[in-house]
Amino acid sequence: MNIPYGRQNITEEDIQAVVETLHADYLTQGPKIAEFETAFASYVGAKYAVALSNGTAALHLCCMALNVGPGQKVITTPITFAASANCVKYCGGDVAFADIDPSTYLIDIAQVKTLLEASPKGTYAGIIPVDFAGRPVNLEELRALADEYNLWIIEDACHAPGGFFTANNGTQQNCGNGHFADLAIFSFHPVKHIASGEGGMITTNDENLYNRLLELRTHGITKNASAYKNPVAIAVGDENTNATEYPAWYMEMQELGYNYRITDFQAALGISQLKRADWGLAKRREIAKKYNDAFKNSDFVLGQSGDVHGHAYHLYVLEVKNRLGLYNYLRENKIYAQIHYIPVHLMPYYATQGFAKGDFPKAEKYYEHCISLPMFPTLTSQEQDFVIEKVKEFYHG
Repeated sequence: MNIPYGRQNITEEDIQAVVETLHADYLTQGPKIAEFETAFASYVGAKYAVALSNGTAALHLCCMALNVGPGQKVITTPITFAASANCVKYCGGDVAFADIDPSTYLIDIAQVKTLLEASPKGTYAGIIPVDFAGRPVNLEELRALADEYNLWIIEDACHAPGGFFTANNGTQQNCGNGHFADLAIFSFHPVKHIASGEGGMITTNDENLYNRLLELRTHGITKNASAYKNPVAIAVGDENTNATEYPAWYMEMQELGYNYRITDFQAALGISQLKRADWGLAKRREIAKKYNDAFKNSDFVLGQSGDVHGHAYHLYVLEVKNRLGLYNYLRENKIYAQIHYIPVHLMPYYATQGFAKGDFPKAEKYYEHCISLPMFPTLTSQEQDFVIEKVKEFYHG
């Protein structure tokens, strides 16, 4: 019996949805993409959604849509997958990190404030907070700080579809709903809540950003005749034409975009998976509660994900003594726990950008002890009991 840290759940309904799309007229750029976008926007409570090839593409296009470029600085957390920072570098911008809050593992808003106060206004362009492990950042609090310094926010919600925090007025604020962040991004990698093989999504409430993202997703090309810049004669290919309308074939590449499109059959799988999203989220929270109860007050636990209202539990993280020993012991017992994450600033590439060990001590201390236990909706009670048994066995025999 192998127990991975995460696993996709593909049902016969999922398979049938893909097969039906494979038999349909479109493999890509077809109706399933728009259907998926509409359904996902409704799920998180946003006005608009743009489906893409993966979450990294989503981050990249967000930075492009917000005009990140050379000389601009963007703040993010060192405890995340490298893409949360790399997207800024793709656009020629500079990355700054703010240390984490050890009690939440999220970017510490107080540290962000300190960073902003240490430089003249205008030094930083934006913030990319990460809903790490599925725990939502309090974007209401971060938005107030961003507004003070005229910053945009890209919410990296890859871990948190279905997650939420409670605003000061008592309302539930879903991750990605666009009420506080300018843009939010999601991933549909196989270990995520919703799997489409690969895939990503951007959500927003800003119509202008939405329209620009649609063009950037497809090479920077528009088919909107009202936005064309060339005269009809160039479009027709005849300087002597009497035509006054653009021909049906015509399109314009108005800026440098990318091919970041998702396929119709991936979108079909995403639609089918989305129908089970609430079930999957409930199972994750049930699994998390069992871990909470099992490891509460354990002498080898230095910190844990805990019972957090609104947590989406993509990951269940423990901070433990002798992490390497536990990791190896679990592998010997075919339990494939994982480590999330090596702090981004410790990656050799970021060392070339001026970062070094010791820069963000709270993130580094977290990394010394963190381990992600198996967490996926189809994890059985017996499998979870086995994981818990082996963790305790390692420490107490």
